[in-house]
Amino acid sequence: MGIYTFVAGMAFVVKVPVSICSPGKFGAVTCGGRMNNDVHSARRTLVSASVSSSPAQKLELLSTKSKDIGLPIMVNSCAGKMGKAVIESAVNAGLHIVPVSFGAAEDSGKSVQVGGKEIEVRSQAEREDVLASIFDEYPDLIIVDYTMPDAVNDNAELYCKIGVPFVMGTTGGDRDKLYKTVEDSNVYAVISPQMGKQVVAFLAAMEIMAEQFPGAFSGYSLQVMESHQASKKDASGTAKAVISCFQKLGVKFDMDQIQLIRDPELQTEMVGVPKEHLAGHAFHLYHLESPDQTVTFEFQHNVCGRSIYAEGTVDAVLFLAKKVKSKAEKRIYNMIDVLREGNMR
Repeated sequence: MGIYTFVAGMAFVVKVPVSICSPGKFGAVTCGGRMNNDVHSARRTLVSASVSSSPAQKLELLSTKSKDIGLPIMVNSCAGKMGKAVIESAVNAGLHIVPVSFGAAEDSGKSVQVGGKEIEVRSQAEREDVLASIFDEYPDLIIVDYTMPDAVNDNAELYCKIGVPFVMGTTGGDRDKLYKTVEDSNVYAVISPQMGKQVVAFLAAMEIMAEQFPGAFSGYSLQVMESHQASKKDASGTAKAVISCFQKLGVKFDMDQIQLIRDPELQTEMVGVPKEHLAGHAFHLYHLESPDQTVTFEFQHNVCGRSIYAEGTVDAVLFLAKKVKSKAEKRIYNMIDVLREGNMR
């Protein structure tokens, strides 16, 4: 009764199964691993729609959209998994990769090969002088930040001090302070904890529902499970955003109730993450249940790999460059703004 599955060339799924008079429990939390294939096979048949482009179409689209762009971008933490993914997508889109990146102290002075480009890693201690010099050389520079949660605010302060527009995909940090820093500096920025375009579209739909139907789920209980690679220490920003929508819909839920799955064994056996994607995935499940346990709703989205985020990041870079060039009055944007622009590749 209302099941939707969207597949767009990646392992991304949104499922909204609705059970009437079926008091089934949230497997990952209460039923000792019922989130595996047995559970999926017991659920209703999914209605699916596949959207993809042929390699030739993609090549033609890239060649027409990205020809002669040459926009310079600097990807910080280029040795990280997201940094590498963004560089590869940016190279394919015809952007110019500045051959310098800020990274960990132990990597300072090293050269990293990414996407056929050799990039020198510089230390945090020298970053202000280095960035000022790079910005002088590349006045159209845009920075992409996929570093660490505890570096978010310091990095943003540096970018704003030098005056460089940036795309911030790193989660965590003091978000209120982050936005105030950017507002006070008048620097252009796209700030979003979620860069996957299709996931953002789902979030936008949730926000519309919360705005138009406040209290629609009053009295319902909510259980949330999210699984990411073991290196991700903080709770998912996407999960928090979805939960915020449910709270507006009348559901009582504290963020510390999110079940974080970081153990590889649990991820494969209980959650169903393919072993080859243990180092890079995002599986989310939101389970709602009525007070009398006769109605349940589930929202699920699963992402394997990082290409969905990397491609969205490149779109955000192109979007921001356009805003800078047009001297747009608005300075701070998110991925919903990027989606609304409608000029994605």
